[in-house]
Amino acid sequence: MDRYLIIKTRDELLRIKIGQILYFEADRNYTKLLLSNGIQFTFAINIGKIEESLEKQVAGSKDILIRVGKSHIINKNHILQINLPKQRLLLLTAEGKPKELVISKDPLKTLKDSFEKEMGKTENTQNP
Repeated sequence: MDRYLIIKTRDELLRIKIGQILYFEADRNYTKLLLSNGIQFTFAINIGKIEESLEKQVAGSKDILIRVGKSHIINKNHILQINLPKQRLLLLTAEGKPKELVISKDPLKTLKDSFEKEMGKTENTQNP
């Protein structure tokens, strides 16, 4: 079953499949949303409010949509590469095109470490 996020502003309502979200990006009091198919929206809502909406509306969203630093919430299912030295995060779009984000080193390291922990758990469950 598909899960959806509803984003409401004064003038519009947007209903988005969680799996289609590539990332949210903060820009002062605005938040940009990029979907995996390349469609982009901008809301007059700050990223903290978006994060609150995710927590309220989407059970388990913390497992899929992860806050990375102050400016981004990314869909971890679209991650292709984490490059710490270059401070780059590559996300893969639906067309298979990479989308590059520049993110500071500490949040990227935290993201990489959490992925490595998850990998360790899945390896342990597959090889008892």
